[in-house]
Amino acid sequence: MRPAENVHATPPPGTGPDLNARLTEVARGDQDAFAALYDAVSGPVLGLVRSVLRDPAQSEEVAQEVLVEVWRTAARFRPEKGSAMTWVMTLAHRRAVDRVRSVQAAAEREHKAALLDQVPAYDEVSEQVETRLEQQRVRRCMSALTTLQREAVTLAYYRGLTYREVAQLLTLPLGTVKTRLRDGLIRLRDCLGVTV
Repeated sequence: MRPAENVHATPPPGTGPDLNARLTEVARGDQDAFAALYDAVSGPVLGLVRSVLRDPAQSEEVAQEVLVEVWRTAARFRPEKGSAMTWVMTLAHRRAVDRVRSVQAAAEREHKAALLDQVPAYDEVSEQVETRLEQQRVRRCMSALTTLQREAVTLAYYRGLTYREVAQLLTLPLGTVKTRLRDGLIRLRDCLGVTV
């Protein structure tokens, strides 16, 4: 019979006071302690993050963010409130959930933006409707003018001719054209309900 070998039971990596002590040393800026801490927690952190995110590339990115956060915020660790591993895994879980929410919010924003691009803006639609209604009112009011008033207003305001050019085109005295234009504009104003 062979003599029994000495077998030492060691706690699983990343547990116990050893990890707590390392995290306390990291809080003081000890880079070697951080390297040891990193080796102990990086695997479990990545595993937890991947179980939440399901995307390997994002999981690796978030795991790195968590470990940077551990380095930056190690001074916030309180051993009396729990183990170092629990603290690190809580940071990892929170960061992973934040990423999921951020991705969902971005997807919702993109979806809403796509919908807005498909549907004309409310103001644009209402402006088009108002313009059409205004055009119909102007046409209706123009048809209520006498033929001479309508011709004078059309030439002066739609074609941009001067009073003299309108008078020459209609072969009428300048004073008659001015009177017809004034009377036509007054009738249009009253018909359209414009107040001066």
